[in-house]
Amino acid sequence: MKKLREFIKFISDNDGIGNKQNLILKANEQFELIKDRTIYYCDSFAVRFSYSSKTGFSNTVLSLSKLQKFDNVPVLVCLVTQSENKIFIANSTFLTKISHSSHQLRTNNIKGSFNGSDIIKSFNDIENNRDNIESLFAIHSEIGFEGNLVRLVEATNNISPSGNKFLIGSSEKLNVFSAVDRAIFFNNSAYFLELQKDLDERVKKYENEILVASHIENVNIRGRIIEYLILDDNDELKRKLINEIKNEYSRLPHFKTDNTLGDYRKIFENHLTETDVKTKIMILNSNPKAYNIDKFLEFLSRSNTIFLLYFIGIDAEEIVNKVLVSVFQKDLLKSTIVLKHWAGRNSRGVTQFVGTTIHELILNSNNAIERNLADDYLEKLIEL
Repeated sequence: MKKLREFIKFISDNDGIGNKQNLILKANEQFELIKDRTIYYCDSFAVRFSYSSKTGFSNTVLSLSKLQKFDNVPVLVCLVTQSENKIFIANSTFLTKISHSSHQLRTNNIKGSFNGSDIIKSFNDIENNRDNIESLFAIHSEIGFEGNLVRLVEATNNISPSGNKFLIGSSEKLNVFSAVDRAIFFNNSAYFLELQKDLDERVKKYENEILVASHIENVNIRGRIIEYLILDDNDELKRKLINEIKNEYSRLPHFKTDNTLGDYRKIFENHLTETDVKTKIMILNSNPKAYNIDKFLEFLSRSNTIFLLYFIGIDAEEIVNKVLVSVFQKDLLKSTIVLKHWAGRNSRGVTQFVGTTIHELILNSNNAIERNLADDYLEKLIEL
């Protein structure tokens, strides 16, 4: 992110230049940007320059197909005005809809362009400006283009959104709030230690392969492979995966991971647990996906359920630590990001965990739960 920070400072230092072409010439000279029609890019970011005599703008910015090409790096819009050079992040997470020539837009037919007015100017109370580019991109990087495409198709063409919001009756609500007591009991039971030992042994068995897989740049493929190595019992497919990741994963076999709330289900006496496995590359700044809120509430609405997170911290040389924590762990809960703005109309949305909190939990594990904090959080989710 060093080059991105340098570029943002450069744009700020040139406030008042008032001329888009002059700013482009200076930016090219300093950063050696490559031009691809209307967009300029390097390995760290892509930028579209625009001009407005006013503070706002509704100009056409970029085609959706072009955005797809660059959506894995910060895509910036630099709006040159007479007094200030504004910067917005315009990755797919931060678009409300597609405006032009988009009536044929479908998930298998990428069409249309977006305007400056289609860029969300405040996302989850974070202003979309040059001070918050990195934190906003950390949110986007775990969602990606594919994670936004269905939402954009629905919003653009007014298609009825897929999915259903989980309806909570009085008995379900009672079970949801009782989940906090269940979590506290489970944390202090022998069952918790048994589950931790089970997961730790699974990681140890494939530790070398996990370290190799941790170098895969694609966050979704990396996470799915590590999850599969740890949790699946298909030994033949594991052998194929291991062989390919040792050969720089050039021909990875097809494998499927279930789209459920957790990755690993284990039943104890009077308790049904689901555990979501998350890999944290310690040197990277990212906000891992957490859970679908409706699936989360539906799972907790059963009288015997426990939901946990298992974080594996990895640096360049080794697995730093492995921690099992309740979804209600106080620090994790305080820094859980609720992405309601991003969700479709038939959904309460999804959540993300702040990467710095996970980093700290991996280095200094604790499983403290604050009941009032957890109750307030659950009430907030139910009311979405």
